[in-house]
Amino acid sequence: MRNQPKYNFFKNTSYALNGLKDLVQTETSFKIELILTMILLPVIIFIDTTLVYKILMFTSLMGMLIAEAINSAIERVVDLVTLDHHHMAGRAKDVGSTVVFLSIFVFVITWAAVLLKVFVN
Repeated sequence: MRNQPKYNFFKNTSYALNGLKDLVQTETSFKIELILTMILLPVIIFIDTTLVYKILMFTSLMGMLIAEAINSAIERVVDLVTLDHHHMAGRAKDVGSTVVFLSIFVFVITWAAVLLKVFVN
């Protein structure tokens, strides 16, 4: 049995917003990706392409933020467990970094493909 309070939409939303606030205050990479997201969201809105391509662009953009949040959570849990250098702790953090790297790769490929289709065709 989990030590979990009864579900409350408003409390759970406040937890999520607290996590977002913490990411913005403490994680430089998340801040950079959030600024990039704010710059590129209008591009998605105003670009002359299909809804499917816009959804792909949006999903790949949000994927970067999601990956960065997951990576930060992994790093914090590892640091909570041990601050000593341990090869398994390092491997866990490396995998978290890989999640971010892959999300950025998907973002770049997706945006390049859509923008090439829009501006070259």
